[in-house]
Amino acid sequence: MIKFLSRPAPSEQKEVHPNAALRRREGMIGLLFLSPWILGFILLKLLPILYTLGYSFTNFDMLNPDKATFVGLQNYFRFVTDLDAWSNLVGSLGYFITTVPLELLVALGLAAILSNERVRPKAFWRLVIFIPSIIPAAAIAFIWAGFINPDSGWLNRLFLIPMGLPPPVEGVGGIPALTTIMALWSIGPSFLIMYGAMLSVPKDLYEAARVDGAGPLMRFLNITLPMISPAIFFSLVISLTSAFGGSLLLDRGYVFSESLSPMEGYIDLTMFSYRYVGYASALAWVMLSVTMTITIVLFRSARRWVYFPEESRHESF
Repeated sequence: MIKFLSRPAPSEQKEVHPNAALRRREGMIGLLFLSPWILGFILLKLLPILYTLGYSFTNFDMLNPDKATFVGLQNYFRFVTDLDAWSNLVGSLGYFITTVPLELLVALGLAAILSNERVRPKAFWRLVIFIPSIIPAAAIAFIWAGFINPDSGWLNRLFLIPMGLPPPVEGVGGIPALTTIMALWSIGPSFLIMYGAMLSVPKDLYEAARVDGAGPLMRFLNITLPMISPAIFFSLVISLTSAFGGSLLLDRGYVFSESLSPMEGYIDLTMFSYRYVGYASALAWVMLSVTMTITIVLFRSARRWVYFPEESRHESF
């Protein structure tokens, strides 16, 4: 028998969306608007990151760039025996463990207070909480240093002397207090993320829990926290990046950094004071490896404590 080839039935043909041309045009327009950021990311971020990877395998010196040679893994072996690098790395981990949870707790508490309908005016308090996060870290450091100065500090003049208390001892409590203040000073983004997540929680859940006799604390622990857990997780990752970020690019001084990470300060010292670009690049990639390891652990643990409504809905089917 001879089988004749025939065109597929209209129902078998691939249907073309009526707005396909409009969607393509909108996609091209969106890509056009994103092109400055994409170009800036490639030229100012991605290429420097790749360059640091190449520098980490050399003994590049800023004073003698022509004498740079390939040394393989020598810079990474040097890190293994560098006690100063290890102490600064442990200090950075301690900075993350102490300041990031404090920052998230304060941001969560302020978001819970401001989401209360009785608090007025909300726009003013949102502005007050967010504005300090856009002030440069160097300005914050100078302000706090002047505040706790034993001789002419505002704390000594306005509070300690009138109350008959001794002035603060410079160098003992200044650095930990400075770290704490700067961590709390930059809670603006985390606060806005959690505040927006709290406003998106369905009111029906609170009403049903109130009818069942749940108090404010129980509603917060059993409804608010699970519902905004994705926002908390996102803020945690962003805070991790902020605590460790910037060291890989080697594109700024420690004083102008938004991070008080000791490891970043040590990388800055190696890069701009000793001018050992190769070793500083290796330290930056070690820092990146630690950051990525912590991030992967956070994403793995998110399956147990972060509530994703879309995934729960698919699993129910």
